Amino acid sequence: MSDTFGVGIHVTETDLQFVVRVPSDIDSGWTDPEEFQRLVERVVWERLDQETVLREISASTPTGETVSLGTVTLEPGGTVVDESLRAPSTET
Repeated sequence: MSDTFGVGIHVTETDLQFVVRVPSDIDSGWTDPEEFQRLVERVVWERLDQETVLREISASTPTGETVSLGTVTLEPGGTVVDESLRAPSTET
């Protein structure tokens, strides 16, 4: 069984926060919430250029907004089943 986590970056007045949206019916194999959050974050930054993404979000996103980066589907053992990640677009 795998779970799909939504990921994004939330903009506050002082910083950018990495956000993991957890499904309400998460697999019981995930025993440590911090573990899967770290794993999701690692998968995201392995596939997207962290510095470029954060710079773009910081420059173009109003305070209080959250920019979606897509989803990551993982098995409790850490295997990436699927991902649909994308850097934010600079096009208007």
